[in-house]
Amino acid sequence: MSSSSTSRRKWRWLLVLFLFLIALAIGFWSGILYDEKAQIVRRLSDPQIVFLGKVTGLYNSDTGGRLSSDLNFDLFWQTWDMIKSNYVDHDQLTDKQMFYGALKGLVGSTKDPYTVFMDPEDAKMFNEDLAGSFSGIGAEVGLRNDVITIIAPLADTPAERAGLRAGDKVYAIDQQSTAGLTVDEAVKKIRGPKGTSVTLTIGRGDAKLQDITIVRDNIVVKSLDYSYDSATGIYTITISNFNADTEALFATAVEDIKVKKPKGLILDLRNNPGGYLDTAVAIASYWIESGVVVSEQSATKPPRQHLARGLAPLSNLPTVVLINQGSASASEIVAGALMDYGQATTIGKTTYGKGSVQMVNDLPDGSMVKITTAKWLTPSGTSINDKGITPNIEVDFTEEDFNANRDPQMEKAREFLLEKFKSNNE
Repeated sequence: MSSSSTSRRKWRWLLVLFLFLIALAIGFWSGILYDEKAQIVRRLSDPQIVFLGKVTGLYNSDTGGRLSSDLNFDLFWQTWDMIKSNYVDHDQLTDKQMFYGALKGLVGSTKDPYTVFMDPEDAKMFNEDLAGSFSGIGAEVGLRNDVITIIAPLADTPAERAGLRAGDKVYAIDQQSTAGLTVDEAVKKIRGPKGTSVTLTIGRGDAKLQDITIVRDNIVVKSLDYSYDSATGIYTITISNFNADTEALFATAVEDIKVKKPKGLILDLRNNPGGYLDTAVAIASYWIESGVVVSEQSATKPPRQHLARGLAPLSNLPTVVLINQGSASASEIVAGALMDYGQATTIGKTTYGKGSVQMVNDLPDGSMVKITTAKWLTPSGTSINDKGITPNIEVDFTEEDFNANRDPQMEKAREFLLEKFKSNNE
């Protein structure tokens, strides 16, 4: 056998051995990777394990923008355990309180004061508000520049009788600071059984802080009142909330208007914090026969238009809408629509600017999530949110006016309508 053939045989064996070792290595590492993948699959299928984000280095699929980076949910449970173990009053803290608190924090991450989580107790209060019956002081509150603020004291309630005003800032409730409180937390502290009292520390303009003690009562809110002044021939409808009873009460007032045939109508929406959208559209339809009353503008859907639905029996009746800093939400929808269609002249002060849409989601345990899903636009496309509705004629209502039992805004409305009636009949 020649030396060259021996050399070739030697290299063949070395090549076979090399290929065998490569195959063995591939099989070995494939087995490891398969076993690791199988373990991951088993963990993913385990209902006790919660993954947020990608499994680093193994699955690089697109998250669809849901997470900007991987999150370790163990941090949540570590924090949970630290509170349970180390919080000074941990023995008074229940798992349910911690769980609901976590949900409130999750929803609060939106930094939108109108997007809130409500536990079953809060959800019950919310539904009582819409029903128009609850126990408290009778004031609508909101958050303005991170301060709990009185949006509107309701008519003939302990809040109004105690002298609370729209725009009052609430710095403390029963000597406890309101700093950092959500609107719902503040409402829960202010509410209470009939006959008990609550003290609010109020800031009003540049005046010194003052404590106002209010005795709680059962609050039954009739959302609408109307009257006719035969001396001037002016009819007044006051709507305090756009609630479930508003449309029927308004229809009754309109029938009375048909009988009285007034010279003009004052629609008083001052200190009206809002209510049902459908009710606002129905009321506006008494002046607007057809067309858009308000539009919803969301980030993900085309604008949704809410159309007038009536025969507009009040379209030819000279109308003034009174608005102020306490007019919000549904009040702004009605005022904005009547202004845009030229059906009314607005008098007063710029409205609150709560022009956003909330979707209410009931949860199985009786709790609730209210989420801002869109913003309101008037028929002309003007956004209500934050800016509010600027009146055609600005008239202030000062503390001096209030103390002297004067209402310059109402006086201006009557004067305007009488002058309009006079000019129309000359």
